[in-house]
Amino acid sequence: MRFSFRSGNLRLRLTLWYGGAFSVLLLLHIGVATYVHYRQLIAQAFRAANEEIETVEGLMYRTPDGEISLNEDYFNHPQIRFQLDRLFEILTPNGKILYKNNKLNGADLGGAPLPDEGIASHNERFLRLSDGRRVLVVTHFHYLNGRPLLLRLGYDEAPLFANVARFLAVLALLAPITVIVAMWMVFTVTSRALSPLSSMVRRAEKITAERLNERLPVHDPSDDLGHAARVFNGLLQRLEDSFSQLKRFTSDASHELRTPLASMRSIGEVSLQNIHSSEAYREVIASMLEEVRRLTHLVDSLLVISRADSGQIALQLSTFRCMDLIQEVIGVVGILAEDKHQVIRMTGSAEIAVRADRGILRQAILNLVDNAIKYSPPESEILIEVKKESEEIAEVSITNQGPGIPEDEQTRIFDRFHRIDQGRSRERGGTGLGLSIAKWAVEIHSGTIGVRQAGQGGSCFYVRLPLNS
Repeated sequence: MRFSFRSGNLRLRLTLWYGGAFSVLLLLHIGVATYVHYRQLIAQAFRAANEEIETVEGLMYRTPDGEISLNEDYFNHPQIRFQLDRLFEILTPNGKILYKNNKLNGADLGGAPLPDEGIASHNERFLRLSDGRRVLVVTHFHYLNGRPLLLRLGYDEAPLFANVARFLAVLALLAPITVIVAMWMVFTVTSRALSPLSSMVRRAEKITAERLNERLPVHDPSDDLGHAARVFNGLLQRLEDSFSQLKRFTSDASHELRTPLASMRSIGEVSLQNIHSSEAYREVIASMLEEVRRLTHLVDSLLVISRADSGQIALQLSTFRCMDLIQEVIGVVGILAEDKHQVIRMTGSAEIAVRADRGILRQAILNLVDNAIKYSPPESEILIEVKKESEEIAEVSITNQGPGIPEDEQTRIFDRFHRIDQGRSRERGGTGLGLSIAKWAVEIHSGTIGVRQAGQGGSCFYVRLPLNS
């Protein structure tokens, strides 16, 4: 049977797993306890036999006819503590039996003496009588009026086994009750412990793409379930942010694509309403081509972002000097600065090198310099500086003399389609994606990008990258 992952089934599985493990441990405990109980009974029986054989030594006497005798009634009653039948035998060192009590029923208690049996101390052993009874025997060497005698005192083990059987029966009777009580306690405790999980599951089942703002309940942030809930809520927050960003991106992209298409349609419809000269038609076509250029640039930017988000761009790493890369960029956009009579000045160390994908990093610097040219006034200066920010970090900064960026906009300036001034950005041909692409290009190289206010107005965009070591 396959359980679905629900807290109810989890509680049942935990209870069954615990019940099975507890049962095995309980059976092991019963076995060990029974064996220890048996060994303790045997040890106590041997101690009792040692004590009793010393008592017997004091009860022995010699009859007038020279025979050995003692109080027979003492042996015909069971041992008081363990209710064991006393078995007693007296022998000479050469094995001649001088006395045996009636409980032996004529059987010998051990047969011929063993070498040095009972001489140094009490000899303890197990043996089986001729009638099949298993007994434990204690032997001791004793002198009676100068005559050496071998005394053997034994106990039948059957009462001991009966005692052990009763002990085992009691444990076996209590074991199922103990297991049931333990499993009930585990189920109760587990149910209470997993009740937050049940509420988390019920809430999670209600969360859809349209309800990503909802969060799982966190009953105790310090325990494991609370930690899991907080982690899952963090995931939901990131998903909500991603969905919101995707919606904004889709909406902005649609709007940006609609604008040049609407412009081309409007230009075409107006031109068709009247007959114009060839020069007028050339101007119409030029206007439409400008919109096509803007649309192509927008689509290319969207394609770069799409490939970046999907991780399809493989870096082609190489080592190069930052100044060489900046000179390439100026060679491309320098003509735009000349049109506005702007001056691009470079400063810094020409030896600073980084290891990166030259094409991708070139696109990032080009976007930043192009942005500086667009928003700087005519006849202004754009400063590009290369320096070491630290022993391990190189910094490329682009400072312009434009209107500057308000502090509350500096954290959002790198968002996709974000514009401080929507109208002016479109007039300058911007798509709102250049800085986003620059941010991705820098961060994919483990670098950082940011903006700060310039010392005398304007803005300073900076890129920080690990130095080539």
